[in-house]
Amino acid sequence: MILAHDVTGSGPLLVLLHGITEDRRSWDPVDLTGAFTVVRVDLRGHGASAAEEPYDIPTLAADVHETLAQLAENDVIPADVPVVVGHSMGGIVATAYGALFPARAVVNVDQPLHLAGMQAQVQQAEGMLRGADFPLFIEGMFAQMAGGLDADEMARVDGIRSPKQDVVLGMWRPLLEDSPEELAELVSNLTRIPADVPYLVITGLDAGLEYAAWLQREIPQTVHEIWQPTHYPHLVDPARFVERVEAFVR
Repeated sequence: MILAHDVTGSGPLLVLLHGITEDRRSWDPVDLTGAFTVVRVDLRGHGASAAEEPYDIPTLAADVHETLAQLAENDVIPADVPVVVGHSMGGIVATAYGALFPARAVVNVDQPLHLAGMQAQVQQAEGMLRGADFPLFIEGMFAQMAGGLDADEMARVDGIRSPKQDVVLGMWRPLLEDSPEELAELVSNLTRIPADVPYLVITGLDAGLEYAAWLQREIPQTVHEIWQPTHYPHLVDPARFVERVEAFVR
């Protein structure tokens, strides 16, 4: 699928991937165009991109790759290996991109990859997710994670959010339907990033020492940093985020 997108800036290629229920506008405060040709996309089922099954993570990563390939073929962007930056769900897609396709570097913003804990939480809420209370669940989930954003920025992000029940259920199908063993195998496949691809994790909501150790085993080249206690560290301090990404990729 060719995704809805915009292209700005000049220099090496970098792609920005948003979180679940949001779209590419979520990155508006983050200006990386001083150092990169920046492609922002709306992932499948989000923003102006088509809502079409399947919504599994490898498919979402393949959509990004197909979109970049078409843009390069049409000389809209340089035919570079991209830096792939993702927030929340986009962090998993960015990680999968690094495992499945050539990447210059991967940056994962506040998306834990050890999904067993998230699976337990999602399964407990399955009734709400599949029923009429779906909007209340999504609203409550993000309200718990938005600490650190000022009122104006929180209102901006909330205004972008457009929860689609079928899309969320499609993306969370492994959490709802897979066994813990199947989920662990999926995660293992999605984290097979080549050792020469730098991998930066910027965590807002600290997942704990056990997770940090697990992540280092899964992706040994990981650089793991804990910033502000929020799900949106890149939006709480966009200038710091831009400086860190530029330094990491340099």
